[in-house]
Amino acid sequence: MSWTHKVRNTVVGTLAVVAALAMTACSSNAGTGAGNSGGTITLNALFMQQAGYSQDQINAMLKSYESAHPNIKVNATYVAYEALHDKIVTSAPAGTYDVVLMDVIWPAEFASKGIIQDVTSRYPASWKQDMLGGAYSTAEYNGKFYGVPWGPSTKFLYYNTDMLAKVGAKPSDLNTWAGLLAVAQKIKDAGIAKYPIAWSWSQAEAVICDYGQLLGAFGGQFTDSSGNLDVNNAVGVQTLTWMKQTLDDGLSNPASTTFLEDDVQKSLAQGQTAFALNWESTYAALQDPTQSQVVGKIGILPTPEGPTGLRPGINGSMALAIPARAAHPDQAWDLITYLTSQQVQDQYPTGWLPNWKSSYTDQAVTKQAPQLFAVAATGYSDLILRPTVTNYNSTSAALQSEIQNALLGKKTPQQAMDDAVAASKSS
Repeated sequence: MSWTHKVRNTVVGTLAVVAALAMTACSSNAGTGAGNSGGTITLNALFMQQAGYSQDQINAMLKSYESAHPNIKVNATYVAYEALHDKIVTSAPAGTYDVVLMDVIWPAEFASKGIIQDVTSRYPASWKQDMLGGAYSTAEYNGKFYGVPWGPSTKFLYYNTDMLAKVGAKPSDLNTWAGLLAVAQKIKDAGIAKYPIAWSWSQAEAVICDYGQLLGAFGGQFTDSSGNLDVNNAVGVQTLTWMKQTLDDGLSNPASTTFLEDDVQKSLAQGQTAFALNWESTYAALQDPTQSQVVGKIGILPTPEGPTGLRPGINGSMALAIPARAAHPDQAWDLITYLTSQQVQDQYPTGWLPNWKSSYTDQAVTKQAPQLFAVAATGYSDLILRPTVTNYNSTSAALQSEIQNALLGKKTPQQAMDDAVAASKSS
């Protein structure tokens, strides 16, 4: 199954952990190299136990790797996503793990605190050309790379084909956000759906993802050239104003301010919603008759273009990284390049979709979900990152709160974004 990106609340590592790491330089890369050691080497790897690749799929990959490397033993630990961040931080001083799975929102924090290794020098030059553009930037911070993408992810546009047909609209009418709103108004006027659009706008990480996807369509970015939160400019405020207007116009469900992604998925599945942004896993769920009343009536498209003609998705990917004090960094890198290789990823397209461009034109790979692969090839080519700031947790919390204040009419969009930026600077 694909990664569903529940609420992503993370906790900053303790000062004690950071201090301990600051006293130790990144581990030397003077390892012997996988497959060349005289004795058995044990690699300890930390993964997520839900979503993305299943535990069975990862175990199968590791078994295959061990078969090809008889002197390597991989011990895998699986934890819930909610425990993953803290597990990486608290285990770092002891060098417990050689490989860890990290979220796209963590490289800035982990890199700045010396928790993970800079692997820029290990990156093959060919990856920039061969890997999907959005995936390629997942583990990048300040022009350096701190891991390898493993499972590109973004939100796509889901639409109810029956509702579209009833108002004489076509999928091509949804190419832009302006076009989608026009169709939504027709659906509302015809009494087909009271609120044609549903969003994940609860005060949680979910709203950062939706805001970010729209911000990119309006031509914005979360941070300025110095890496500071910069959403109280004209584009940042325009994006939030647009979101509030869809609520005021009755096109967006007012319950969106309480919805997470699962709620949006249920609204689509019950035939109450014409349009919504959601993650890859929604596609399979809406085709499942045990979960959905709209089987065969749901289409999927890349996110619509904004007034700038841009249409980046939000980057919800994850990456495999090497902790700073890993005991076997060279062998860890060998394992990471194996797990993220096109050959391996192409074998498991029902977990995460591959990082690699040419996989999306290989019918042997795409046959399990051709419509999803076709849309993902476009969607993954351009992804906007959430704020690449070292104080991500507090910055995200401030943004969540202030976006919610604007959507509920407690503050103007300008005041809300001004306050979010001020809170980020003071945290």
